[in-house]
Amino acid sequence: MNGTLALDLGTSTTVVAWQAPGEPARLLPLPPYSTADPALVPSVLWLRQPDDPRPLLGQQVLDADLLEHAGPGLCRDFKRRIGAAAAEVSDRGEGAWLAPEAAAALLVRRLWQALPAQVQPARLVLTAPIETYRGYRAWLQEMSRSLPVQEVALVDEPTAAAIGAGLPAGSRVLVVDLGGGTIDLSLVALEGGQGRAAPIAQLLRFAGRDLEPDRQALRTARVIGKAGLPLGGRDLDRWIAAELVPQRPPDASLLQAAERLKCRLSGCEREDEELLELVSDTGGSALELRLDRRALEALLCRRGLLAELDSLLEAVTAAARREGLDIARIDAVLPVGGSSRMPLIRRWLSERLPQVPQRGERPVEAVALGALALTPGVQLRDVLARGVSLRCWDRRSSRHHWHPLFLAGQTWPTERPLELLLACSREGQEALELVLGEPLPEERGEVVFQGGLPVLRRRPAGSAAVEPWTTPLPPLPLRSPGRAGEDCLRLRFRIDARGQLILDGEDLGDGQPIGPLTLGPVR
Repeated sequence: MNGTLALDLGTSTTVVAWQAPGEPARLLPLPPYSTADPALVPSVLWLRQPDDPRPLLGQQVLDADLLEHAGPGLCRDFKRRIGAAAAEVSDRGEGAWLAPEAAAALLVRRLWQALPAQVQPARLVLTAPIETYRGYRAWLQEMSRSLPVQEVALVDEPTAAAIGAGLPAGSRVLVVDLGGGTIDLSLVALEGGQGRAAPIAQLLRFAGRDLEPDRQALRTARVIGKAGLPLGGRDLDRWIAAELVPQRPPDASLLQAAERLKCRLSGCEREDEELLELVSDTGGSALELRLDRRALEALLCRRGLLAELDSLLEAVTAAARREGLDIARIDAVLPVGGSSRMPLIRRWLSERLPQVPQRGERPVEAVALGALALTPGVQLRDVLARGVSLRCWDRRSSRHHWHPLFLAGQTWPTERPLELLLACSREGQEALELVLGEPLPEERGEVVFQGGLPVLRRRPAGSAAVEPWTTPLPPLPLRSPGRAGEDCLRLRFRIDARGQLILDGEDLGDGQPIGPLTLGPVR
């Protein structure tokens, strides 16, 4: 089945999601590398030798009790070192047989080889963190060249997580990411909303051809505030192991038992229900680990988890205040990562931000599923090479400017229309003029003279110019004369399956509908 494959490479867990034409998106099991339910792949490799032809991958490493074995053959936490400046990462992974880029590429290639025979991706969509977007994007583009897929797209992780959780474009979201090795709080403003085009994935490859030089500006969610801590789920497992078995070093089997307890207790409704996990001791007998949710939460509080979270939230709140934003008025809190499922974390968020709704129904899968939603490749007909803009009057500057409707790289037909509110520019106005234009490429050729000879070279064009459509459009009449600065029309623009720009809406004066009108083809 041709469809779209989404791959969310995480620091501790990698998620692979699949969507075939006409079917809902789902996580893709990849045994023996993935866990059973949900189907997740631990982001870890084990090599017996530097050129090991059959390395252990994902769940295989956990099953072999190799996760906590030190040595150059263990590759983990490699994602956060790709594209990051040396000063940003304390653990550079020196001494490992594989560089971070090589380890991540090996993981992706092995997962690709493990795809079921009936899964034949026509498009691959990848995710990238905002803070290393450019460097990580370059690595992804290079890595994906070895994969047999015609189309490759990219989306930033906070946008994908928010869209996967059902949040609309333009939302301001606090993403609380509690992963295996880190805690990150990011307050982001998603693209789109208020008349701006909704976010879409960026195409890195289309019809088998790399899109270089890339005419698409890097469009990611805007980070308003961010704070993080190198503390994650694995550290919580160590705290549990040390609390329950203080006389024993935290080896792999003990840490796995502690993790199972943590995950099971996260799903317990009663806080006093005691759960049991068994682990073999050095003498071969079974060692019992018993814990209830109340004791677990008391342990995490004693270790200072909530105090650290308070410090991170205060740092993000301070950044929001500098932007003139009250964090209590954001649109949503989005917990992601496995540890975010703990009731203690959800309760902490509710207490600190009581007026902000939480959207954490699928915290681990949200990024991958959102990436699929941002790339409607299963119904893709084409992508825009230029896009289309609408000329608007700016009262402050007393001049016209071009407002982008749909941008280069936008997939069509569009899944939902772009809505705009238009106001009158003068008193008694009886109609609004519609002038559409096509943005020119952001790079263009120019001829310069060197040594008296003409030389053709490419140069950045800065702010892209817009060329008006040659065919003028009739004005939109108002049913009653408008007043300067007063909203008078609500318009909705979409691109249909024939590549035509369609307009409909209503007159705000009397609520009467406008259109639908076919304005012309886009490209």
